[in-house]
Amino acid sequence: MEEMDDEHFMQRALALASETIGLASPNPYVGCVLVRDGEIFAEGAHLYDQYDHAEIVALKQAAAHGIDPTGSTAYVTLEPCSHHGRTGPCADALITAKVSRIVVATQDPNPQVSGQGIARLRAAGIDATVGVLQQAARDLNDAFAHFILRRRPLVTLKAALSVDGKLAPPPRHRAVTAPHWLTGPAARANVQRLRHASDAILTGIGTILADNPSLGDRAHLPRRRPLLRVILDSALRIPMSSEIVRSTANDVLLLCSEEAPGERIEALQSMGVEVETIPSHSGHLSLEAVLDALARRTILSLLVEAGSALNGSFISQNLVDKAVLFYSETELGADAIPFAAGVGSPYLFEQRFKRITRTTFEHGSGEDARVTGYLRDSWNPSPA
Repeated sequence: MEEMDDEHFMQRALALASETIGLASPNPYVGCVLVRDGEIFAEGAHLYDQYDHAEIVALKQAAAHGIDPTGSTAYVTLEPCSHHGRTGPCADALITAKVSRIVVATQDPNPQVSGQGIARLRAAGIDATVGVLQQAARDLNDAFAHFILRRRPLVTLKAALSVDGKLAPPPRHRAVTAPHWLTGPAARANVQRLRHASDAILTGIGTILADNPSLGDRAHLPRRRPLLRVILDSALRIPMSSEIVRSTANDVLLLCSEEAPGERIEALQSMGVEVETIPSHSGHLSLEAVLDALARRTILSLLVEAGSALNGSFISQNLVDKAVLFYSETELGADAIPFAAGVGSPYLFEQRFKRITRTTFEHGSGEDARVTGYLRDSWNPSPA
């Protein structure tokens, strides 16, 4: 019975944490509920701009309502911190509050501090249970764990595909600078949720020239910092009239080679676009350098929405951590644009996934399928 109660209250803590997506990065998404006699009497979640961690938010809420937390149980989605950062240790705050039990979904991913908060609580006589709904809690903070362990953004490759695994019709069948929609409204809305959950979105100059996208976050949900729109354009061929240049609000980063024309750099910078030169090899920008440049900006999560060549480069260089593939029921044929150059069918790519989930989205003329897979465990410190 206690196990079922633990899962019930942890589900609420996870829901609170999920509500902070877009508002907590570069910190983790964390929720906390305080429970006594089977009832929640206080709860909280962490928002980066408000400093207080989830446990402190919940304890302050209890105090504001005149409720003494002594003897209660705290449910927290991530191990309470044991060190001083922007705030004091949450483990100490829970000890001072005299909670009698704590239930933690997952330990801190940082090996230098993992387990220390729990050890401190146990040393103070507090009963600690760890691992309740652990996978759900880890999925929520995959990007945080990946960045902590590897100092690079978690790379999620997203693609909308035909049922025969193609990205788009042949160029002769497409309108110039206009996107070709394969999936229905529900699947496209889900893509916006993916963008909202990301710190940055990346594409190549080929996609800009073909589709003229804005690459914005249109989920209509609050976010703390703008979605950084990253364009790989080694020679700075991007048109000044392109949607992404005209719509810039200090949230566009153009990465080019060191040979890019200086006058183009100055012209783009005058329009509010940030331009950075990075190393290139044989005319192609170094994707390792791209990820390093984003890490310096504390970008924890990167969504790649690109064309066939760039998809192929990320995959072949083993830089994709997670993939989200949307399949429509449309068939485009053998001469359509492939999913990823040099990789083959996306169905072969799926065979590399270590963990996979499937979802469907219905629309007026059929349904779309979403396949989500992981290529590495963000919480495993090994590089593989």
